[in-house]
Amino acid sequence: MDINADMYTTSIEVRFRDIDSFGHVNNAVYATYLEQARADYFREVLGVGLTEIETVIAALEVEFKQPIRLKQKIEVHIAPPEVGESSLRMEYELKDGETVAATASTVQVMYDLDADRPVSVPSEWREAISQYHQT
Repeated sequence: MDINADMYTTSIEVRFRDIDSFGHVNNAVYATYLEQARADYFREVLGVGLTEIETVIAALEVEFKQPIRLKQKIEVHIAPPEVGESSLRMEYELKDGETVAATASTVQVMYDLDADRPVSVPSEWREAISQYHQT
């Protein structure tokens, strides 16, 4: 992934509880880091908080490149999402400086819990994403 001005970036603090017996961040914690980065993106780019995000994760893939250790300063870069009819595909890169620790992707599906079915991505989200990333 080429990091450029169109990308969204947020910082993640590595906590002591994230570390496993091997002295690095446990693989399951990466999903939490991605979730935090998504929440930051939704709040800052889309203007919605956690209680307003009505998506479910349909797919999650992580490719581990280098271990992350305690006290590292991790930045998560998010490429402009691919917006489908009812889904958002997001690509991530977790870095410590110039070192890529992991790459990842998720697919979130907009979901109406009451109707128990997918719904369209709101036009406001499409506009905000387009405006933020200048696409």
